Amino acid sequence: MPKPAGMFDRDREWSMLVKFAADEQPGATLGVVSGRRRQGKSFLLESLCQELGGFYFSAQEATDAESLAAIGAALTRHLDPVVPFAPASWSTVVDVLLRIGRDRPVPVVIDEFPYLARSNPALPSIIQGAYAPRRMERTESRARLLLCGSAMSFMGGLLSGNAPLRGRASLDLPVDTLDYRLAARFWGLTDPRLALLVHAVVGGTPAYRTEMIRYDAPRVLDDFDDWVIRAILSPGSPMFLEARYLLAEEPDLRDSALYHSVLGAIAEGNSGRGGIAGYVGRKSNELSHPLTVLEDAGLITREIDAFRGNRTDFRIREPLLTFYHAMMRPFWPQLMRANATDRIWQRAKHRFIGNVVGPHFERICRDWTLHFAEDRFGDWPVQVTAGTVNDPANRTTHEVDVVAVGHADAGRPPLLAIGEVKWGETMGTGHLDRLRRIRDLVNRNDKYDTSQMRLVCFSGSGFSEDLVRLSGQGEVDLVGLDDLYA
Repeated sequence: MPKPAGMFDRDREWSMLVKFAADEQPGATLGVVSGRRRQGKSFLLESLCQELGGFYFSAQEATDAESLAAIGAALTRHLDPVVPFAPASWSTVVDVLLRIGRDRPVPVVIDEFPYLARSNPALPSIIQGAYAPRRMERTESRARLLLCGSAMSFMGGLLSGNAPLRGRASLDLPVDTLDYRLAARFWGLTDPRLALLVHAVVGGTPAYRTEMIRYDAPRVLDDFDDWVIRAILSPGSPMFLEARYLLAEEPDLRDSALYHSVLGAIAEGNSGRGGIAGYVGRKSNELSHPLTVLEDAGLITREIDAFRGNRTDFRIREPLLTFYHAMMRPFWPQLMRANATDRIWQRAKHRFIGNVVGPHFERICRDWTLHFAEDRFGDWPVQVTAGTVNDPANRTTHEVDVVAVGHADAGRPPLLAIGEVKWGETMGTGHLDRLRRIRDLVNRNDKYDTSQMRLVCFSGSGFSEDLVRLSGQGEVDLVGLDDLYA
């Protein structure tokens, strides 16, 4: 079934939904669709129901009784019974939903399912009971029930551990943000430098361009500053408060001040647990819960150091959160005065390069190495992260921005490449010398097979003639912005 007109990308998600909804096998099935708000989940599911004649219901924050009445009214409109349907319980509702699929496979969607479960925590158990293996209402139905939600911590636990619906779902589909290459196409940006700068601010959330900024994109690189001021930093823009709303949408993030402080610590470059604790003013062991909640909500991710397995670094996944905590939160009172926005941006622009673009460029380089470099470094990498290498002779440590590790069929995993990333400076032989020193130190480590390891320089500002010459001799791989977006 072809995608509906106007749907950008989402080929994999659409294909999986159509395959699930049109499955001719007997017996009702259950699927779960999750993802943060504004990724296009509802558009996907509404389109699916329109194409296949299914039932779509979007829940709202309401009492249990009001939600029952609302879904009863929606079912009345869809089924057009002689008498309006006024359900007294969710068990009755679920049975009616299953009956929709008595004659043919049909999608049945409950969007924003966490709202219903918050008002009635027994609802997952009720669905579990309705999907009992030998229950007639299930075996004689081909309803394809899809539960969708944006509360990532809730949706992540819906099918895990001892949850009632664990083992009941035949589809678990996350709808993630667009990757940086797709985001550039979606925004219509052909200049790699401009595309990366825009992605460092708004990431790959589709609705930021369509619904919130209303297709206002910077036309050329010289328009970028004005675009940030008018589209992001202006108090009249819907994007002005968006970063705050991202946290407010997660029901498990109750102490918003603590979570904003944790995100602020990471945005300031404190990626380790100890650094975050010192910034927040808490003990390290007191941060386990907030860090776990932020990770479950999809707002941060944890990375294991490639060379020191006992060290974990935390990174913010949503670029807009990094931009907010680095550029907006420190100047919030001044930003509320609209006539000061231009001056604040010019005054704090160095923070944008150092705290936002630099770390974001490192992340993009790791993403490229994992997803788009393929076998450029001899094999497909299965893990790409950062690392820290001890240098006892010089009593220091070296931070390695990109560490690509391949798959080991037996023995030690191969270390495919180590890389240095620089956004704002032309890379030269000095950067290569540093990588050579790190290579010597890594060769003494028995953790990896380093026999085929490549040295890589990633730059957003180009390479010196000497480094280009050495690259031609095979001593180093050079990766620029054009490579990242090719």
